[in-house]
Amino acid sequence: MQMPTEFAAHAQSIQSLAALIEATADTAEREARLSDDVARALARAGLHRLAAPKSVGGLESHPLTQMLAIEQVARIDGATGWNLMIGIETQGILAAMLPLARARDLLSNPELIISGALNPLGRADVVDGGYCVGGQWPFASGCQNCDYFWGQAFVWSGGERVRNARGQSQLIEVVLPRSALRILPTWHVAGLRGSGSHDVSVEDVFVPAAMTTRVQDGVEREEGPLYRLPVHSRLAYNKVGVATGIARHALDAFVSLAHNKRPRGSARPLAERADAQRAIADAERGLRSARAFVFEMVEDLWTTVLAGHSVTREQRVLLQLACSHAAGAAVDAVGQVHAVAGTSANRIGEPLERCFRDVQVVRQQIMVSGQWIQAAGRALLGVDPEAFMM
Repeated sequence: MQMPTEFAAHAQSIQSLAALIEATADTAEREARLSDDVARALARAGLHRLAAPKSVGGLESHPLTQMLAIEQVARIDGATGWNLMIGIETQGILAAMLPLARARDLLSNPELIISGALNPLGRADVVDGGYCVGGQWPFASGCQNCDYFWGQAFVWSGGERVRNARGQSQLIEVVLPRSALRILPTWHVAGLRGSGSHDVSVEDVFVPAAMTTRVQDGVEREEGPLYRLPVHSRLAYNKVGVATGIARHALDAFVSLAHNKRPRGSARPLAERADAQRAIADAERGLRSARAFVFEMVEDLWTTVLAGHSVTREQRVLLQLACSHAAGAAVDAVGQVHAVAGTSANRIGEPLERCFRDVQVVRQQIMVSGQWIQAAGRALLGVDPEAFMM
């Protein structure tokens, strides 16, 4: 499949930042937060703007360009790739939904970083001109580096939850300045430590109505093809880039290890052992096949919206199946080479050890969770998938 030509310039930018990302990755792991220098460098390179509309200063890039950029960064360091993915998604969706003037004002900052969590764990009480907001959101990746946080909340009025026309509890997303956030040090985890995905909380913060969005209602200001793709599909395929990037790092590390390590009791390098050869072959086969399925489906959806058509349910189902499968295939690929690497893969700080921990976290994220594979099977058989994304 031909890659978008626009990606070449971004690939060069990422490569120029590789040394900085590598030099700070251990500190990020230890401190449970991404380096400000790395976060700002990625923003200055325009990478956080890949999914934002051109009308407000974004790049409105091809979906595969977004995936490839995330993958290349995650291949250097998984936590950095994860935070870039969150930044691309939140800025892209938010900037397409805010009123034009507000979105342009936000993106006038060339180093803009937005953290976000589409979990309805806030409360937004209707007041004159906007909302009084309080709540606590977990998994706020990159919250220490952000300028704003975009959090979801239930709408309340007169002491009761507001209902929409479908009878559902009305949800909105609110844009909160970094100064209003309280960061709670809750990110005590094994994998993706450097993402700094701590909880954030706010209490009684006024948010103007013009600084809110309604993803639940699908109300987007922009009409370009990128914004005609289903939101849940966009939230799934970019996470694949993190998983495949981490897995590629692991396979690179294993190949290097296999040529330089002589297992105990052997005069030959690990690369000459049959189990190592089978492991790398199976890992490559599984990873590349799963990645290709995702790319095929993303291109299929993209061609559909470019032609002015709506994405079908079957397309959404197949893309979700591809994304959930790819996240699992990345975990399997890392596990296959980790298993034959010997005790070298168990040393803290070794690439395989960190990749083994980091890639697990991606598969646990709800948008690429393995639970959707059975749901996809139900849909393909004409049975109600009982899944909100399908």
